[in-house]
Amino acid sequence: MFNFLTLGLFFSPLRELISLSFKSELYSHILLIPFVSGYFFYTKRNSLAFVKSYSFIPGIIITFIAITVYFIGLQFGENLNSNDRLALMILSAVIFWVGGFIFFYGHHAIRIAAFPILFLFFMTPIPSRVVEIAILLLQIGSTETSYVLLTLTGAPFLREGFTFHLAGMSIEVAKECSGIRSSIALVITSIIAGQLFLRTGWKRIALILSAFPITIFKNGLRIVTLSLLGVYVDPRILGSQLHRSGGIPFFILALAFLVPVLWGLRRSERKAGIVE
Repeated sequence: MFNFLTLGLFFSPLRELISLSFKSELYSHILLIPFVSGYFFYTKRNSLAFVKSYSFIPGIIITFIAITVYFIGLQFGENLNSNDRLALMILSAVIFWVGGFIFFYGHHAIRIAAFPILFLFFMTPIPSRVVEIAILLLQIGSTETSYVLLTLTGAPFLREGFTFHLAGMSIEVAKECSGIRSSIALVITSIIAGQLFLRTGWKRIALILSAFPITIFKNGLRIVTLSLLGVYVDPRILGSQLHRSGGIPFFILALAFLVPVLWGLRRSERKAGIVE
C-alpha cells in the first residue's frame, strides 16, 4: 500500500529525476544513491528486525510534513527554476519515505538506520544558489592553487584575476574548471568510506572535510598540467578530448590522495583500541 502511494504521489518527479541524472553530469551520481542506501539497510536488517515496531503518530506526522512540502512545490513551483522545483519535490519524497520507515519500523529503528536514511537525501538536486556559491568557491580555490603551482614550476606567466597569461596563450579558470562534479563524487565517496572503515564520528567528519582541499589541489594540478602541456608541447591539447574529458585520471589521483588520509584515521582508531 505504501509503495503504491509513493508511486502515485511521486511518479512524475522521480521520472524527471531519472531523466535529469542522464542529462546532467552534475547529477549522474543520483541513480546510485538508492542502491548504496539499500546496501546499508541490508547490512542492518537483523538489528532492524529485532527492534521493529509500529510508530503511528511520529510516522504520520512526518509523512504529513512531506505531503505539505509536496503541495508547496506544486503551488509555488512555477516561481522556481526547474532544478529548484524538482529539488523541492524530491525532498518531499525522501521525507515521505522517512515517515513511512518510522511508521513501520518505529522511532527506535532510526538510530540503527540513520546512515542509509540520511544518505537518501543525496537524491535531492542541489539548490541552484548553493551550486553557484560552491562553484565560485571552487573556482577561487582552484585559481589560487594554480597560481602557487605555476609559481613553483618557474614558468613565466602573468595573472589577471581568474586568467593566467603564459607564453603565447591565455588560460582562464572558468566555472567549468571548478570541478564541482568530481567534488560531489569525492565527498560522497569519503562519506561511504568513512561509514565502512571508521567508527569515530569526528574522524568520519575529518575524512569528509579532507575531500575539499584534495579536490581544490586536484583541480589546480589539472589546470596547470594541461596549461603547460598546451604551452610547451602542443596548443591543440587545450581543445582536445583530454581537456574536455580528462577529469577521470585526476579524479583517480584525488582518490589516491584520500586513501592515506583514511589509512591514517583508521590506524589512529586501532591505536586507541576502537574496533568494529
